[in-house]
Amino acid sequence: MFDWLIVGAGFAGSVLAERIANVRGERVLIIDRRDHVGGNAFDIYNEDGLLVHRYGPHIFHTNAQRIFSYLSRFTEWRPYEHRVLADINGQLLPIPINLDTVNKLYGLALTSGELEEFFQSRAEAIDPIRTSEDVVVARVGRDLYEKFFRGYTRKQWGLDPSQLDKAVTSRVPVRTNRDDRYFTDRFQAMPKQGYTAMFRRMLQHRKIQVLLQADYREIRTVIPHRRVVFTGPIDEFFSYRFGRLPYRSLRFEHMTKRQSQFQPVGVVNYPLDRDYTRITEYKHLTGQHHPWTALTYEYPTEKGDPYYPVPRAENQALYKKYEDLARAADDVWFVGRLATYRYYNMDQVVGQALATFDEIERQVPVAAGVPAIARKTGIRPGAESADSAS
Repeated sequence: MFDWLIVGAGFAGSVLAERIANVRGERVLIIDRRDHVGGNAFDIYNEDGLLVHRYGPHIFHTNAQRIFSYLSRFTEWRPYEHRVLADINGQLLPIPINLDTVNKLYGLALTSGELEEFFQSRAEAIDPIRTSEDVVVARVGRDLYEKFFRGYTRKQWGLDPSQLDKAVTSRVPVRTNRDDRYFTDRFQAMPKQGYTAMFRRMLQHRKIQVLLQADYREIRTVIPHRRVVFTGPIDEFFSYRFGRLPYRSLRFEHMTKRQSQFQPVGVVNYPLDRDYTRITEYKHLTGQHHPWTALTYEYPTEKGDPYYPVPRAENQALYKKYEDLARAADDVWFVGRLATYRYYNMDQVVGQALATFDEIERQVPVAAGVPAIARKTGIRPGAESADSAS
């Protein structure tokens, strides 16, 4: 008999497995359909000895001390500040848009103060702001919107920005200085030995058993357990009772180039042409020294594993129906991006999992037969929210 069955070995499931085993001393079975732990953050050395992210680039960043301190128990860090360039008609320009972006694009020599006036002169008055198109056009005008945002968003989501909630483009800032970092969070780093090594340390506990290539629907009545943490798609848990929640997926093409470097930064976006949205070169992220370099080309698609909940009002209304079912479910905890139908950064998923564990501690008695001495002191109670963009 397991005290907890945790479905999904990504950030949400792994954090809760570690906390339940280490702090509560209870037995945990954590399962995953895939053949590895780590969820979409899984990284692996390819056949050429280069460390790559199988499911596209994962850059860790957070403003929350609690979250960074927690993960630091399981990894050392390599400092890394992410930078992204956008290919605009063959010219590589910083994204998010900043002072250098505008000056290089238009052949200007504006100061920061003049750039704000430039934006204001091109911005369109839109009230109220409802869509992703509204957000950008009201801030920087239509030309920058067309060059940097519209094409990329249409490829990524399969919808025009005018059909998407304003939250999509609100995540990407616009700057009037020369700061070309993609994130400005207090903590920006990559796990020194990679994400997979971090997850393996997290799950290395005698009270945790990991079962891979396992489907919850097939084992839920076979393996005895008292409670469930579910991190998969919430509509799947309820057998699609109200219909399927829409997601966007991704297809990845991985390759090795027999050259030491392919592009000047870790990620280059392609908003105007090409079928792919971006190219990632992992050596910038990992700091690995190797005579060759590994790349991933990223193609958005409608089919495949669910990655991104599609942010539209009708989809949120459908999710609310499943959320009501989830609240009524006994001894089942729904945690993570897929289970709560939200786009979360990695640190936000960790924060949500830690907050969920705090709730479990307050609400759920420790299983009978677990000696008090088995319980260790947990991290400080109370969850911090992660204030960061992705």
